[in-house]
Amino acid sequence: MRSRYCGFVVQDETYLLTSWHPSTRPSRVRFDDKQRWLGLKIIETQAGLCTDSQGFVEFVARYKIDGKGYRLQERSRFQKEDNQWLYLDGEHL
Repeated sequence: MRSRYCGFVVQDETYLLTSWHPSTRPSRVRFDDKQRWLGLKIIETQAGLCTDSQGFVEFVARYKIDGKGYRLQERSRFQKEDNQWLYLDGEHL
């Protein structure tokens, strides 16, 4: 989760697409050049250990656009394939 947040901060489309599960991966990631990420807070994790095949992360990411603050709260679902965690989908809270 933290590495994907960093991928959005530095607008690394290649990394974000690589870490996205093929069944839900978009063809591209759209970025807003006005968006400035301010921080990530992990609220809760469930499963996601090395012996698990799925994991969940609830987080809050804060950002600004044109000086106005926003927050994105999501419960993300990850799936482990070939020993790599992939973002599957998320529910906005």
